[in-house]
Amino acid sequence: MTKEFRQHVFVPPAGAADILLVRHGESEPAIPGKPFPLKDGHGDPALHPNGESQAEAVAARLKSVPFSAVYVTTLRRTRQTAAPLLEHLALEPIEERDLREVFLGDWDGGEYRIRAAERHPAFQCAEASHEWGEIPGAETTAQFTGRVRAGLLRIAAAHPDQRVAAFVHGGVIAAAMSIATGVPAMTFLGAANGSFTRLVIHGDKMVVRGYNDMAHLE
Repeated sequence: MTKEFRQHVFVPPAGAADILLVRHGESEPAIPGKPFPLKDGHGDPALHPNGESQAEAVAARLKSVPFSAVYVTTLRRTRQTAAPLLEHLALEPIEERDLREVFLGDWDGGEYRIRAAERHPAFQCAEASHEWGEIPGAETTAQFTGRVRAGLLRIAAAHPDQRVAAFVHGGVIAAAMSIATGVPAMTFLGAANGSFTRLVIHGDKMVVRGYNDMAHLE
């Protein structure tokens, strides 16, 4: 009999954590002169009705996945997005503070969206240099990336050989992709609301297995 060599099929290494990063659903719009409420200095908008629909679509796609845990951040848009899935899975969310969105200083509470739409010079500098610290009062890219890395490694260490979901933010997903691939910090900024990004983490090594999967939203 002729010996056959099949194509390789990826299997996470023993002890690795398989982490699905879910970007929260669309949040309520920013309105000039009406800042979002703040949570520990971070803008904390609720979900827009469209974001609520995205949360239901996320739950419909993931409700049969055997997640060992579901993580959220300190900000309510991640909790609200996770809520339909948590109901299906009968799990309680675990909060991971270090995966909250980048602190935007003077532009938090919705101002960042307005300044970005206006192409403010500081926004253009931040975008060109991949440096969040160009925004007045914001945390630096190094600070943000450092805490995102710490949060991801903490989750991975708690879940060897398990699959978990983490409901996070667009900036966090970009930071995670930068850590895993070595590309500049904002390269992957803009993952769709309700989309999935998959990381397999073994020790301090991160492998990307998917980015911006939104088949359930189309």
